[in-house]
Amino acid sequence: MSTIKKAVRMHVFEDKHEEYERRHNELWPEMREMLFAHGLVKYSIWLDVETSYLFGYLEIEDEELWAKTADTAINRKWWDFMADVMDCNPDNSPVCVDLKNVFDI
Repeated sequence: MSTIKKAVRMHVFEDKHEEYERRHNELWPEMREMLFAHGLVKYSIWLDVETSYLFGYLEIEDEELWAKTADTAINRKWWDFMADVMDCNPDNSPVCVDLKNVFDI
C-alpha cells in the first residue's frame, strides 16, 4: 500500500519558537497513539526561523481516516493547548495552508 503525502504551512508566534518545539518534544502519548491509529506513517515539522512559518510534512494511509482526527477529544485538547503559541482558527485548530506538491524524486 502506498502512502499519501501531505504538506502544510502554519505560523508560530515569533516569541514562541522554543515553546512550540518543547511542547512537540513532549507530545502526549495519547496524542501519538491517536495519530497512528488514524493512519499516520510519518510526520515532520520544520521551522523557518526568519519568518516563523512552519512546514509540516505528513505521510498517511487514508485521507478519510486521517480527516477523523479533527473529531477526537485528544486532538481538540491539543489544539486548545497550542492556541497560545500559533495562529489559530476560532475553534483553536491551527491555521493550515495545504501546499501543492510540485516535485518528487
